[in-house]
Amino acid sequence: MTKISVILPVYNVEHYIAQAVQSVLNQTYKNFELLIIDDESPDRSIEICRTFQDPRIKIIHQKNRGLAGARNTGIRHATGDYLAFLDSDDAWLPEKLEKHLAHLEANPQVGVSFSRSGFMDETGQPTGYYQMPKLTGITPEYLLCRNPIGNGSAPVIRREVMSEISFSDAEEVHYFDETFRQSEDIECWLRIAILTDWEIEGLPEALTLYRVNAGGLSASIFKQLASWENVIAKTRTYAPDLLATWENMARAYQLRYLARRAVRLQDGKLAVEFVYRALRTHWQIILLEPNRTILTLIAAYCLWLLPQNWYRNLEASAIALTGTMQQQRISQEAAQ
Repeated sequence: MTKISVILPVYNVEHYIAQAVQSVLNQTYKNFELLIIDDESPDRSIEICRTFQDPRIKIIHQKNRGLAGARNTGIRHATGDYLAFLDSDDAWLPEKLEKHLAHLEANPQVGVSFSRSGFMDETGQPTGYYQMPKLTGITPEYLLCRNPIGNGSAPVIRREVMSEISFSDAEEVHYFDETFRQSEDIECWLRIAILTDWEIEGLPEALTLYRVNAGGLSASIFKQLASWENVIAKTRTYAPDLLATWENMARAYQLRYLARRAVRLQDGKLAVEFVYRALRTHWQIILLEPNRTILTLIAAYCLWLLPQNWYRNLEASAIALTGTMQQQRISQEAAQ
């Protein structure tokens, strides 16, 4: 029977870790191991993990190495045929592993199977709003411009895929690049898309619950942009022709994404600034994706110019309408 290794890095997440672990134990597919990687967590997270009595759980301790380092440790200890990653503040629906396994075994050319994700708030309650990426036909240039996988808790990956993109230093084998403390996901997905022949394909169901942190600082947006630029710089070293053609467009899409993030952080002025930076970088995105670009611009200006209570009411109505439309689309595509 096919075995799946679930890799769960843990660092300073005592408020969320129980939900994450329980969501794995609730899986309808039972033949898995759960590798909890203690990244030298300073809080009660590991103490909480020890309260779960299940022989499939193994807790591995290491000195703090960050998310990429914890995942690498998990992969090196994994004994499964497939690898599933779950960030410790996220959760899965019970059918996730079962549906990804069926998808991968029915499609031998697919190396990475991901799902759509539903957003949940800090208390773990679904918001009714979803990440709605493209699911098929994901080329390297598309992945350079957008991240359809969306987050690190969405994919289930064949073990051999990670072996093909591994690299070694004097001490050990690496899969995720530990020099990145942000954007390690997209850097890894890009290497898979560019350096291997494996296909990346998504399922229409929202099988992952991605936690939205209501806090945060606008400064984090600049850190994320700097980290993304580092990914581009690394990718340029092994795929210069791809970058020569697509880099400006990719940067424009990244700036537009960060404008939407500024909207979520309630920084209207910064959101407007990033939308205009996106358009100055590659104005054609307004022709390629007019709805998304114009809506981002409208949201940024509304946040910047409207009274706060007006904006909050407008935002709540827009999210409710969008969520309803997304749920309908997910149901239709899942039925197909």
